Amino acid sequence: MGERRIWTAPRIGYVTPKTGALAQFAAPDNYVIAQVKKSSFFKKGMKIGGTTYTFEIIVKDSQSNPSIAGQVTQQLIQGSGVDIIVTSSAPETTIPVSAVCEGAGIPCVSTVCPWEAWWAGVNSSNSIGAHGNAVGTSPKYCSMFFFGVPEFVECFLPMWDRVQKMTNANHVYAGMFPNDADGNAFRAAWPPTLNAISAATNGPAWTFVDGGAYTDLSTDYTSMIQTFKTGANGKTCDFFVNAPLPPDFNTFWKQASQQNWNPKLATVAKVMLFPADVYALGKLSNNVATDCWFAPNAPYHSSLDGVKASAFAAGYQAQTGQQWVQSMGSTYSLFEVVIEALKHVKNPHDRLAVANAMKHVKYTGMCGPLNFSNPQGPAKGIGTIKPVGIQWKPGSKSLVGGKKYAWSPWVVDNTLNKHIPIQAALEPTNK
Repeated sequence: MGERRIWTAPRIGYVTPKTGALAQFAAPDNYVIAQVKKSSFFKKGMKIGGTTYTFEIIVKDSQSNPSIAGQVTQQLIQGSGVDIIVTSSAPETTIPVSAVCEGAGIPCVSTVCPWEAWWAGVNSSNSIGAHGNAVGTSPKYCSMFFFGVPEFVECFLPMWDRVQKMTNANHVYAGMFPNDADGNAFRAAWPPTLNAISAATNGPAWTFVDGGAYTDLSTDYTSMIQTFKTGANGKTCDFFVNAPLPPDFNTFWKQASQQNWNPKLATVAKVMLFPADVYALGKLSNNVATDCWFAPNAPYHSSLDGVKASAFAAGYQAQTGQQWVQSMGSTYSLFEVVIEALKHVKNPHDRLAVANAMKHVKYTGMCGPLNFSNPQGPAKGIGTIKPVGIQWKPGSKSLVGGKKYAWSPWVVDNTLNKHIPIQAALEPTNK
């Protein structure tokens, strides 16, 4: 069996939420995989250890369900005989996939999950320290790239500071964090990380008002909204941060407007990443801010074929008729990371060698520079993207592909990544 596998095409499994609550993350998957397959590494093959190999990509739908994510990962391993698994889009997908791979000894790389949630989720003996540091041992077979609470804070805090000065807003903020992997990670890490980073720059102390660990897909947020209106120390919450499922933010944000809670700046995580979220809210989307890890105006390009980020995004719009989404960049980078790792092994079927090579990947590609062994990083095997701040505003032909959409994301703060140009002025969400 082992000898036969040495000469077979390496199989790459891809687990993604094609359907369900997280399906918007996977909307560009077909386009992205088609572009990956056009690159010479996949079209003509890649020489590894003196032999040229072609690749197979097998896609499985997690249905946005952690249990199913684990099940389809088992199917890829036991039924399809994959050599490597890549996965994307929220802890609900990436953690169960990584955990199964770790147990089975299959190299896996994941993305679009805060590293804190992934770190503690893949290995239950791991934890996050009092200073937001990774405590424990890196998984043997699994790696990941994205960013964590410190980068979210460093992305959002400069926007908070600027809007606070514009509006003389209160230094009191609301946190909408559900009782799930993302929400619990944010609730634990955000307040101490925020105040530590603010203090390090001689900034003010911020007061946190917790909306409570609600259940995903709740439908009534009246009590939470009243908590935010009441605020703390006689001051209402003028800033807002969250990490909910997309449908939950839609429900919450509409109810907040109806109940007249209008924070000066809303900075949201895990939601408002996709045009569908924005159009569903209409004018309530105006100047809602979020993080951006793949920006078409960035000076980055594919490590597989040299295609620029701008052309990659414009091509998606031209071929599908749909507005670009930033998850397309990170999904593409999953396959870049695989190729980078395989450049440093002699046998693509040697699972431990591939897993070790992934932990040493250092390159620049579609999402910019990634270094999985950076001594300043959270832990070995974790690559960190530096996000920029964006706000949703009415679109313009000056943006991607010269096509104007009703709403578009505009880069308004590049504190963390000066390579990505500012496109518009930061404005309060509510004045």
